[in-house]
Amino acid sequence: MNSIAQLATLTEVLGEWADGIRRHQPERVASYFTQDALFQGFDKKHTIGRPGIVRYYDKQPVGVRPQFQIMEHRQLADDALIAYVDVDFIRPEGITVPVHLTVVLQQVEDLWLIRHYHVSKID
Repeated sequence: MNSIAQLATLTEVLGEWADGIRRHQPERVASYFTQDALFQGFDKKHTIGRPGIVRYYDKQPVGVRPQFQIMEHRQLADDALIAYVDVDFIRPEGITVPVHLTVVLQQVEDLWLIRHYHVSKID
């Protein structure tokens, strides 16, 4: 996969992830992750798999709007991509929470899904 195709794949998956958050659809958001995804959001403890991801996004306030920019990306294998992403989570009251996000996507059959998600808050 060339760099342009990698970027298009990452943009599509992250765009759907962000849209699910904007619409406060936690089950939809979790559907963009593998069944056994390793997920580290803002909570102190990580979670494994979609049920924990649904719980995480369900407790987020309605109206959060993520805006992202892919800063770096690489192909790890024929079926795996990694990306370093800057994300601004804009809360309903207008406060922006900037983060760095590392994601690993894996191709599962015909779908690209997030297998690893780790966010770091920028203070």
